[in-house]
Amino acid sequence: MEEEFQRFIASVAEQDHVYLTLGGDLLDNGLKNSVTNVYRQRYMPGEQKRMMARLLEPVRDRILCSVGGNHEHRSAKEVDDDPTYDIMAKLDLEHLYRENIAFVKIQMGVPHTGESNGETAGRTRPTYILVVTHGAGGGMLTGSAVNRAERFGYIDGMDALIVGHTHKPFVTQPGKIYIDRQNNQVSIKPFKVISATSWLEYGGYAARKMLMPSSHCLSRLTLCGSRKGLSVTM
Repeated sequence: MEEEFQRFIASVAEQDHVYLTLGGDLLDNGLKNSVTNVYRQRYMPGEQKRMMARLLEPVRDRILCSVGGNHEHRSAKEVDDDPTYDIMAKLDLEHLYRENIAFVKIQMGVPHTGESNGETAGRTRPTYILVVTHGAGGGMLTGSAVNRAERFGYIDGMDALIVGHTHKPFVTQPGKIYIDRQNNQVSIKPFKVISATSWLEYGGYAARKMLMPSSHCLSRLTLCGSRKGLSVTM
């Protein structure tokens, strides 16, 4: 869905306060030992890498982080070269690259003079922690993807976990039991699990292996700047 992806990037560039997390599998990156039929790639891996860097250039200042996926890890395993790092380096954003998992802290507002990082700051400048990783594991049904992603939600302090890999877009909101030892209170802390969409049409390997078609559905995570609150629309 190359044209659709180009339109999406253009729409991000046109909107204010819209940012991206890059969760891997930006490229097909088919190698000789891959499941992919290398002779049917529209572009060779080197050209894929250069094209992706050009596509992301207009939104380079909107990228919060970038992690590698299993398709990029093919090259990392074979020749110790992660195309994700190369793309980010081309954009002069290699400091935002992480090989496997990224932890993103977002704090809203402008600090006031004399403001501490204590309770007052928490009320007036809400802080969010996003965890971005490509994900792993398969399974034909969405339930298996949900189970694996939610099991990874043990990370304390996380507000949203963003994954991909399965080609199954979904959003869930599980909760964790939080014990406040200082105030002797027990509460439930919800967090979002967001599985990003894929940009794939159906056919080829998926059809041959009798896999179910994946739907294309964009997820938009909105962070409130005046109080702690986040929502997801699809």
